[in-house]
Amino acid sequence: MTARNVVITGASGGIGAAVAELLASRGMSVVIVARRKEALDAVAARCNSRAFPIVADAADRDEVRRVVHESVAHLGHIDVWINNVGRGITRQPSELTDLDIDEMMAINVKPALYGMQEVLPHFKERGAGHIINVSSMLGRIPVAPFRSAYSAAKHYLNSLTANFRAEVQQTHPNIQFSLVSPGVVRTEFGANAIHGGPDSHSLPYSQGAEEVAEVIAGVIKSRAPDVYTRAGASAQIAAHYAAIGADP
Repeated sequence: MTARNVVITGASGGIGAAVAELLASRGMSVVIVARRKEALDAVAARCNSRAFPIVADAADRDEVRRVVHESVAHLGHIDVWINNVGRGITRQPSELTDLDIDEMMAINVKPALYGMQEVLPHFKERGAGHIINVSSMLGRIPVAPFRSAYSAAKHYLNSLTANFRAEVQQTHPNIQFSLVSPGVVRTEFGANAIHGGPDSHSLPYSQGAEEVAEVIAGVIKSRAPDVYTRAGASAQIAAHYAAIGADP
């Protein structure tokens, strides 16, 4: 894989950290972004001097704009921007509050929106670029009612990504917007969910963050618009909608 300059948000642990370490091991230069300085520095230390950490809150537009400027200043240019910030919630849909919905949008949608909007002028100036948004299988099939607001936020993110692609590629066809949809991943996602919830490590059919990172690295190479991280995901989605009687 040719060397590229990649910015990764939500990179202090889980999928983001695994992606940073994998890409650095393959000769890429990465900017890693998160709020937790100590954890971020630990990831940078594992990246063999190929990672530049920026402590920032991706849920703050001004902070994201600063990340773009600092990344360009450090790297010279950005090739790939990966929006990986996200957090779960454990609450049935009948129990959701206004605050629950607001928090899910603020964490799972707005950081990606800010990332896409703030890096886009740089990509347009260069005439090329690649944005990868990390979504979820729950953004395709709402099969976990206790994750209802998270699932809805990921559906929103999926639609937003597709509409960005449609708009931007009318004038800049070399700017790609990709979605990557993991299922259950063995990270701290479950333990960190708002209102608590099951530990992701204990759930069936899970995969490691390193496996997801390999898929994301593949998307950087292929620039595919929509990718699942597990084999058989498309069939699982089709089976779900067939079971509820949805017309094709």
